[in-house]
Amino acid sequence: MVNLNFKFEKFKLGFVDKMISPHGEQWKKMRRVLASEVLSPALEHRLQGRRTKEADHIVSKRNFFELSPGSAAAGPGPDEVEHVSVLFTLVNYVFSFRMSDYFPRLIGLDLDGHEKVVRDVLSTLNRLHDPIIEERIHEWSALRRHGKKREVRDFLDVLVSIEDSEGRPLLSLEEIKAQTAEIMFAIVDNPSNAVEWALAEMMTKPGLMKKAINELDTIVGKERLVQESDIPHLNYLKACIRESFRMHPYHAFNPPHVAMEDTTIGGYFVPKGSSVLLSRVGLGRNPDIWEDPLEFRPERHLNTSCVRLTEPDLTFISFSTGRRGCPGVSLGTSTTMMLFARLVQGFTWTKPPTVHKMKLKESATNLALAEPLVLQAEPRLPAHLYEST
Repeated sequence: MVNLNFKFEKFKLGFVDKMISPHGEQWKKMRRVLASEVLSPALEHRLQGRRTKEADHIVSKRNFFELSPGSAAAGPGPDEVEHVSVLFTLVNYVFSFRMSDYFPRLIGLDLDGHEKVVRDVLSTLNRLHDPIIEERIHEWSALRRHGKKREVRDFLDVLVSIEDSEGRPLLSLEEIKAQTAEIMFAIVDNPSNAVEWALAEMMTKPGLMKKAINELDTIVGKERLVQESDIPHLNYLKACIRESFRMHPYHAFNPPHVAMEDTTIGGYFVPKGSSVLLSRVGLGRNPDIWEDPLEFRPERHLNTSCVRLTEPDLTFISFSTGRRGCPGVSLGTSTTMMLFARLVQGFTWTKPPTVHKMKLKESATNLALAEPLVLQAEPRLPAHLYEST
């Protein structure tokens, strides 16, 4: 069971989401909705075309050469920028240390200002999310009244369109809002952080980048863009991302959990009710498990014929594991690998002229890069592959 600190209490929205609901009927309901509907293999397959279109945007020349103000390709708008910003703020504050988490009587005094920040963030998320959610609910309600349906376009359509045995909406408005916020919260940091660190590490070791490019050129070639169907065969690229997960988690710890009964793990007795924190850094950089743990070495993961991003043995944490593990492992793998593979395949990356040495320094507030990675990109594939469609 998740141990709710103040930030989780403010985020939990009445225990109606999945990630931070106590183990019980509500948790089972939302877990079932995610596993069998939102993140089901069938839906993942049906929406592959939309994901491919988004992946195409990564290498579309329109995004590089037509960034005039007001153009369709002018990049994210103000609301999109604000949305990503508040999500990262929420992620950082949820995982941050706060005295009132250990001394509950301090809640309300807001000695460190966290309460105000979290309230403001949630207010912004509600302002940005609610109109879209309510519009979608209205659309599906109209379809139901006329006995009609349409194909789902995204996970929000799935949440809104799910029906119970009597043909009524299965999820309440509050459940839809909470689950939407949780999905956004869950996906904002892991893929981008892993890819950014992998590229940064590989820029300091050109031999690693060369191996990744050679694998792509051998398996995919240079006459087409890498696709999701290629991922199972790109073991070296997956090893690079596994190594990034191992060395560079976005946060030092997993969310705190509570032992639901007395148990013994690894020879340690854990009494019922104990709060348990798993150190992502302690696991991934454990010298008893990993040789030269502070060296970025993808080859250490090539001891199997099929490299996977998951790690059930918990020698490091990528998508977590167990009943509270991430139900979106398959989608998370595809998203992370497509982002990484398209960037490596599509461009030759070099340091800007003003940068003489890569700075692989961690941020003071989390384990992301202290400064955003800035590189020069030169297209390395035939020109027609960069044409927008």
